[in-house]
Amino acid sequence: MIIVVLLFQILFIPLFSPLLIGVIRRIKARMQNRQGASIIQPYYDLWKLFQKDEVISKDASWIFRFAPYVIFAISIILPLGIPVISTISLFSFMGDFLVIIYLVALMTFILALAGIDVGSAFGGFGSSREMTITAITEGAFVFSILPVVIFTSSSNISSIIVLFQSNSINGLLPLSLAFVTFLTVLLAESKRFPFDNPATHLELTMIHEAMILEYSGKRLALVEWASANKTLFFIVLGMNLYFPWSLSSNTDPILLFYSFLMLLIKILVVAMFVGLIESSIAKFRFFRLPDILLTAYILGVIALIMVAL
Repeated sequence: MIIVVLLFQILFIPLFSPLLIGVIRRIKARMQNRQGASIIQPYYDLWKLFQKDEVISKDASWIFRFAPYVIFAISIILPLGIPVISTISLFSFMGDFLVIIYLVALMTFILALAGIDVGSAFGGFGSSREMTITAITEGAFVFSILPVVIFTSSSNISSIIVLFQSNSINGLLPLSLAFVTFLTVLLAESKRFPFDNPATHLELTMIHEAMILEYSGKRLALVEWASANKTLFFIVLGMNLYFPWSLSSNTDPILLFYSFLMLLIKILVVAMFVGLIESSIAKFRFFRLPDILLTAYILGVIALIMVAL
């Protein structure tokens, strides 16, 4: 049974991440009084891209050619260190929060390199914008988790969750501030509103899309799939880190099924939140984005100070 649980925790994010994107798109469509595509449309899109031929620039180096494979591999490795439906894990050494932050930063760095590799104007400004946002986002990411690390005296995500489950909540305000910081990081890292518009190809608004305009076929499918994996990873990490009480600590099938249902509810709540945000506000101007991230960064610092005192 342990092997089944571990396989589920490894395969859950890559298998369900396209479904999450489809659910968010459907929620947005409903909120905008549109019918919208099927929630399984992202699976069809990935299948279609995997069937297509690729067009690669003659100026592309090995960085451009191998970046999608490395990015997708990292998106598969990321979830190994975090609990999904159970705190049981054989890869707890991957669960240190700094390791997770470095892997996320590595994904961004490799994608930015691929964006500028072929020398296109779109890739260049997309990578420049991405690194500008990431420089602030990573700091906010650190300070969104540090209060929980101080609260539980552990830097391992699995250990944090186990300790968090057994402790009474005596730091609700600082942990709430840390969670707000994490939500901001989630929107920034998953390229959602108000930071980026995943459905646009307008020069003045796109960041992530600008970096992958040169990709096509199988490599584009891997990049899009990795982006969906990253989005679901952040949601699972945030929900299980700040609301861990539904996670099972053993292999009891009933408890595991309950944990799975609660996880789906948590994901659906965040998907509805993302859909609401993207349906109610416009994308912010690029030079306003650092203000949002700096605000989140300050909230994380305040939360850390309150927990440490």
